Amino acid sequence: MSVVRVLEKLESYIHEGTWLPAGYRILSEEKLLEFVEKVRSTMPEEVTLAKSIARDQDRVIRAAQEKAEAIVAEASSKHEELLDDHEIILRARTTAEVVLREAEERAAKIRAGSDDYAANVLGEMEARLSGAIPSVRKGSEALAGQQSRAAAKGQTAKGQPVKGQDLAEAAAQAKRAAFDHQSAQTAELEKV
Repeated sequence: MSVVRVLEKLESYIHEGTWLPAGYRILSEEKLLEFVEKVRSTMPEEVTLAKSIARDQDRVIRAAQEKAEAIVAEASSKHEELLDDHEIILRARTTAEVVLREAEERAAKIRAGSDDYAANVLGEMEARLSGAIPSVRKGSEALAGQQSRAAAKGQTAKGQPVKGQDLAEAAAQAKRAAFDHQSAQTAELEKV
């Protein structure tokens, strides 16, 4: 049975009660308590829940305030941590930029020094090689002159007939001598 139906029955019982002078009615206490109990038992759970919440409202409000304060404190703490992290990141970036700039400057100095050193070594090498080239030419010319005279006679310097293989061997020896001379000068430059 619904609350509304129980209240209608209670109202009807009150109207049926016996009248007394001065506008009072006689009603059974037992019957009234029975109606009250029926109303209480048919009352929705939400009303009971609302009643308990109303009773505990101070406790609930206090708990909500404490929770809100805890959330605000945590948010404030997190905010400060983020600010600290931001400062650390800014400092790290600044330091990284300084280190990078210094490394680039050092690299540029080293590159310039290497270029100067290479230019000096190549200059010295060119000077020494330019001195050796006339000697190599003279040797080649002398060898070519001997070979042409021998070819004209039809013989080698030892009196043997000239062969194509002998000429190739003589050219190879001249090249080897020039290469050995160049290698010696290069080794000398590397010692410097």
